[in-house]
Amino acid sequence: MGWGEFVVIFGCIVAAILAFRCVPAFALRSRELSAGTGELLGLIPVAAFAALVSNDLLSPQMFDAGVAQGLVPILAAVVVALVARRFRSLVASALAGVVAYAILALVL
Repeated sequence: MGWGEFVVIFGCIVAAILAFRCVPAFALRSRELSAGTGELLGLIPVAAFAALVSNDLLSPQMFDAGVAQGLVPILAAVVVALVARRFRSLVASALAGVVAYAILALVL
């Protein structure tokens, strides 16, 4: 791919980002959204994070090294969910996940 093709592709990507992200934000900034719409828009970060986490936790090769090794990330995620529910702290949840993963990887 030459520089000319690269510039065209890059320009299309920038235009798409502006069209799909910036234009709606500017168009809706002076409008009052309904309560339902605001609630639905508030769920987008949670859904995106859940999609990223589930993609890392579940893979077709997760049990190739054995059932116990495949369950390590899932069990660590359960520990993180319990700590997050109890303490509602990002730092505590991250530390619990790292410690749980390390201990489970050593034990199993």
